[in-house]
Amino acid sequence: MGTCHCSRCRKLGASVIVFIERADLKWVQGRDEIAVFAPVAPYTYSRCFCKICGTSLGEILSEDDSFPIAANTLDDALAVKNKFHEFVSEKPSWYEICDGAKQFDGHPTSA
Repeated sequence: MGTCHCSRCRKLGASVIVFIERADLKWVQGRDEIAVFAPVAPYTYSRCFCKICGTSLGEILSEDDSFPIAANTLDDALAVKNKFHEFVSEKPSWYEICDGAKQFDGHPTSA
């Protein structure tokens, strides 16, 4: 789990992300109800949304072995804690980081 402070993630309402393994994701239904928003440079990652309710889903259609999904999409309590903050250089001045997780100006080099 990590928190992204880039302006794009903040606007999507998907700042807290959880990385999952593609092999662990099992689609039961709804895959055809996902819309993809293509990135505009300098961003490189597509973002997925539910066509029905508009919920930001992170990169749930990624073909990578591991990818982030928005933590707010999960109904159950998570047994993980925030491990990092990325793009703290874009963090708004009104937001205060209040945990001891590692901080990175861009993508983490290690978390």
